[in-house]
This record gives sequence, structure tokens and C-alpha cells, in this order.
Amino acid sequence: MPDELKAVVRDKYAAAARRAAVGGAACCGDACCGGTASGSGCGDPITSNLYAVQDVADLPPEALLASLGCGNPTALAGLRPGETVLDLGSGGGIDVLLSARRVAPGGKAYGLDMTDEMLALARENQRKAGLDNVEFLKGEIEAIPLPDNSVDVIISNCVINLSGDKDRVFAEAYRVLRPGGRFAVSDVVVRGPVPDAIRRSMELWIGCVAGALEESDYAARLARAGFEAITLEPTRVYGARDARDFLSGHGIDVDAVAPQVDQKFMSAFVRARKPAAPTGARRA
Repeated sequence: MPDELKAVVRDKYAAAARRAAVGGAACCGDACCGGTASGSGCGDPITSNLYAVQDVADLPPEALLASLGCGNPTALAGLRPGETVLDLGSGGGIDVLLSARRVAPGGKAYGLDMTDEMLALARENQRKAGLDNVEFLKGEIEAIPLPDNSVDVIISNCVINLSGDKDRVFAEAYRVLRPGGRFAVSDVVVRGPVPDAIRRSMELWIGCVAGALEESDYAARLARAGFEAITLEPTRVYGARDARDFLSGHGIDVDAVAPQVDQKFMSAFVRARKPAAPTGARRA
């Protein structure tokens, strides 16, 4: 499934980038994070109202149109001037552009995405924003094209749940973080069992639901990768009415399934830290 999943994710997010580039909301009428194939509207319960108006007021509108996340990791990651930050699955670049401002002066923001159309959109958004401490890289979050111990902070916005090999993602994040570096991502997680009909749906995987990890499993996998100080903080918990929105149009009996997942899916801010280097060790 991972190769098939990757191809479908790439196709869907490429289409989303093309829509945003011409001024359309990225997920209207199609399935991507929070969007529904039934075209039930763009004000979906997962991706709507994530950014304060003042934070995005002078960013290109295309960056906000292409925002397909479930949170605002830049507001919670504690970014500081001079730091190097990496956004996994950077899409149209909104979180990279916001991060670049926070780490200036002296810092740098990388965005990593596997979709050519998203990278083109992000680079155009960077040009319009006039930010020069930004670099967008093509690659996959399971194989980050950066050296070991090269970034201070990793952020991501509702992307890790899309991966078919999350353990590899966590291992790569650990590898590229410097000792003492911070992992600070927004993601969709789940509490308790999820009906098989949801887990089997490719469209719902792309919609950031079917691939969501159970919260204790998420923490355990981070710990196995070597992280410490792991916390998961719910930012939005989705009820049965929300579930009806993101489950509709996928061949699922919404009336039967939505009550089964009432309060089970949530957007969460996930924090963790790579252990600091031993006293006297030289930082890479």
C-alpha cells in the first residue's frame, strides 16, 4: 500500500496546488486533509480557522489557500531568532514563511515537499513575500535530504499521518535534529479503535483520517526513535457532526459510523525533544 498511497497523495496535492495557484480553495470538491470528495464546502472542521488574521495578513493569498493543515505549529514551536527550522510536507509554504519571520535575523527555514506543483507554488509565494532566509527542497519525509544534526526544530502540519511508514519519518526527524533539538508538529491522532471501513478507505487516508495513529501509539513510536519529553496536547476534538462532514462522500454509512467515532479523532500538537549532547560534546 505505501507506494500506491504515495502516488495518490502526490496526485491529490498536486491538484490542490494547481487550484490554489489560480485563486481557488485547494480542497473544494476533492479529498485532501479535511476536504471531502462530495464537495461539502471548504470550511471543513479540520482545516478551517487555523491562523490569526494578523499573522497572515501580508502573506500571498495563495499560501493561505493552499494551507491544508490541522493546526498552527509555528505559533506553538517556540521558534527563536538564529534557529534553523524544517517543515515536513511544506505544501504551499505558509508555515515555512511564518517560521522564516520568527527565526530572523540569522535563522533559516527549510520546506520539504515531494510534489512539484506544491514546490512551484511555495517558491512563488516566497518570492511574493520577499523572504530570503527560505529554501524549499524536493524530497520525501521518509528520506530527508539534509545532513545529520543540521536543524534545531522540526515542524509539520497534518502531514505525518499521510505517511505509510511513520517509524521511518520519526527516525529521519531524529537524525537531522541537532542534540537538544525540538520536534513540534500538528497532526491528527485518534483515541481508541476506529471502524475498519475508515482504515480501508484510501480517500480518507488522504483526508488525514484513516492514517491517524492512536495517541499512545504515536508517543510510543517517538520514544522508540529516541525522543524524550513527549507530549500530545489536543487542540481540536471532533464530534459526530464533524465526523459526518469528513466521512461523507466516501461510500461509508455515515449514519452508522459517525456516532462510533464521536470525540475519537482530534487535532493535536505533538512535542518531543532529541536528547542533548553529553557535556563537553561539540555541536555539529
